[in-house]
Amino acid sequence: MYRVTIFLQSLNMKDLTIVIPAYNEEENIHSFLPNILSFAKEKHFNIIVINDGSTDNTATLLTPYELEPYVRIIHNKVNRGYGGALKRGIEEAETKYVIMLDADGQHYIEDVMNLYYKIIATDADLIIGSRKGQKTGSSFRKFGKWLIRNFARLLMPIHVHDLNSGMKIFRTDLGKKYLHLYPDTMAFSDIIALVFISNRHLVLEEPIKIKDRKAGKSTIRMNTAFQTIMEIINIIILFNPMKIFLPVSILFFVSGSAWGLKFLLNHLGVSIGSSMLLIMSVMIFLLGLIAEQLSAIRKNK
Repeated sequence: MYRVTIFLQSLNMKDLTIVIPAYNEEENIHSFLPNILSFAKEKHFNIIVINDGSTDNTATLLTPYELEPYVRIIHNKVNRGYGGALKRGIEEAETKYVIMLDADGQHYIEDVMNLYYKIIATDADLIIGSRKGQKTGSSFRKFGKWLIRNFARLLMPIHVHDLNSGMKIFRTDLGKKYLHLYPDTMAFSDIIALVFISNRHLVLEEPIKIKDRKAGKSTIRMNTAFQTIMEIINIIILFNPMKIFLPVSILFFVSGSAWGLKFLLNHLGVSIGSSMLLIMSVMIFLLGLIAEQLSAIRKNK
């Protein structure tokens, strides 16, 4: 009990900024933001709300909060996307840690403190608020998340479950360091975790609870999964390109060898198709080596 008391006393509550992207959330502002503001005042946290080019009354409803001492409201003239809004908020943060919250009111305020205590107690670089075991949307969205998670695991070692959780806390300096790598799309949530993992930073998970969205519409669509998969491929090529090039090269080599072997066994000579596949296999492998060298140069810089 004594150690816990000393630990809590050592926390500097001014070390955290809550970043909230908001796009057309007029139906949730009044029910969500006052509670967050009251909480931030009590704990001396900062709040940055990014109105991401909303076309409804979100900007008008946020205006009264601009006078609050712990709140900063940023208005994007045009919609930059979920990731673009978060990147703007991270750029403006000046505290040691940043925590991301969605403006749909699905997160519990108590989990902010849970993640904050966790990252300090473990000296982690990023902690994901894990929704594992909870209902997080329709069966279609659940399948999409499963597909993205397992696709990422095929390409790199991942020890976390809820990659695309919208609630994450991380060290601000590292968040800003890799800012140029994050996409402006909904894939931001997945990619920031993969970037931290790829750079060998300590990434952990902490269970959180979520509520059902009470109002407004989610911006997640069917093409979100496709965009996320493409962004994952980009990140893998950037950090470990042979994970992509080598399997493709092997596939072409095996296909070309099997095709050519059939012709050779039947004394039909060398197959042109087989030769092209084998040449493509070598070319893809060499491209992988070049990409690997470029990746190593980038890491050294």
